[in-house]
Amino acid sequence: MAAVQRGMAGTGLRLAPTATAIVGFLVLVELTSGILQGYYTPLLTDIARHLGIHDADVNWFEAAQLMVSALVVPVLAKLGDMIGHRKVLLISTALTAAASWGVAFAPNFWFFLAAWALQGFYVVWLPLEIALVYSRSHHRPDGAALTRKSAGILVAGLEFGVIVGALAGGFIGGRIPDQLWLTLMIPAIAVTLCFFVILFGVPESENRTGGRLDLVGLTLLSTGLLLITAGLTFMRINGPGTWWAWAAVVLGLAALIPFTRHQLGHKDPLIDIRLLRQPSMWPVQLTAFLFGVSVLGAQAPLSTFARTDPAEVGYGLGASASLVSVLIGVYVLGLLAGALLYPLVTRWTTPRITLMGAAFLVAVGYLLFLPFHDSMAQVLSNMAIAGLGSGALVAALPSAAAAAAPLTQTGMATGLTNATKTVGGAFASCIFGIALAGQALGSLTSEAGSTAAPLAGYMLVWTICGVTALVAAVALYFVPKLAFGPTLPV
Repeated sequence: MAAVQRGMAGTGLRLAPTATAIVGFLVLVELTSGILQGYYTPLLTDIARHLGIHDADVNWFEAAQLMVSALVVPVLAKLGDMIGHRKVLLISTALTAAASWGVAFAPNFWFFLAAWALQGFYVVWLPLEIALVYSRSHHRPDGAALTRKSAGILVAGLEFGVIVGALAGGFIGGRIPDQLWLTLMIPAIAVTLCFFVILFGVPESENRTGGRLDLVGLTLLSTGLLLITAGLTFMRINGPGTWWAWAAVVLGLAALIPFTRHQLGHKDPLIDIRLLRQPSMWPVQLTAFLFGVSVLGAQAPLSTFARTDPAEVGYGLGASASLVSVLIGVYVLGLLAGALLYPLVTRWTTPRITLMGAAFLVAVGYLLFLPFHDSMAQVLSNMAIAGLGSGALVAALPSAAAAAAPLTQTGMATGLTNATKTVGGAFASCIFGIALAGQALGSLTSEAGSTAAPLAGYMLVWTICGVTALVAAVALYFVPKLAFGPTLPV
């Protein structure tokens, strides 16, 4: 028996209890992340009415938050590799808690927008958690498989939190509709408690690179992203024919050229472009970007479509906040099932084929909205299909990136999947905001004086979500057949 135990220790199996304990605490963190992502969704229309803004303007909450996330995730993920993933997880949680309290007590639209945007620090939680788990399991011969299984469990906790958050948001918002600030305190309390879970329950990762943060690269990347987003914002306000809006987008894209050159010449880059070029990495990051269009950018349009009264404008479901929470719950059950099925399906096929299938399900789900969107049953069916594929992708992308990256760059690789996903969501939110305001069609909404978005705008949203998911499935075809498995060198 002693010899067997020594043999198990020699293979790295002694790390299993520690990795399991880490996952147990991190599930609570992802539960909180899910509450943040689900709680506000059934309340978006109430928030819009409270602030006196158009339904389409709700997209700017998402766009602002996603852009902040896109800016901070590469930095925080890199810092995780440098100084410790747990330490950065604590910092980002503290900042998210402060922003959540700001959302609850925001006195006006601009303060609310700023606080909502700063909540975007939570986006780095999952990649940091995957890096923590991978640092404890990489010695094992089945380390990649264990990371995939852990990712599935973490995402399951995330999606369960979304269900709890959506149901709680709809229920509490319906019970005290005149005290929105009290309703919005619940996520702030949850994130504050989450900070102490990490502080007392999660150990630090084993591998740290040290070094200094690439501030020049950060400046170039931030400039490019901000210019692109500013251009999209000008298009939303002044229409897609505004020449200076297009000029800002072009300048933003141009700023990424010196950023890439700087990263290639830097010994400790913010984003390792050479790693990004690898055939097992670039399709994953491209998929993350395209996936962000639907999983992040389409959340607000789905909520506002469900709340739109068909008796007034001829389309929509006329759902209450509590009914929208049920709708979201069904979608998230699909996400939950997809996350849990992902590690099981990879045993029968390969991670690559599983990723392709998941992207195809997302495409089918959203494209079905085009002919089928007139009843609650149709919308539920579409969202369940899209949710199944989305759940698998949420779990698969960071674990696939971790398996394809060197051990000292797992934080950067997993963080980059969330960063690119966030950028995709941010761009989609801006474009969807234009579409739902009617300007993408060359005219204002036909319902003069109504706050509802035009049906053609929603059709465009669903088309973009479906097509981008199809492109992602094609991109994943170019991943090496045996990528992300135990035979892949890491």
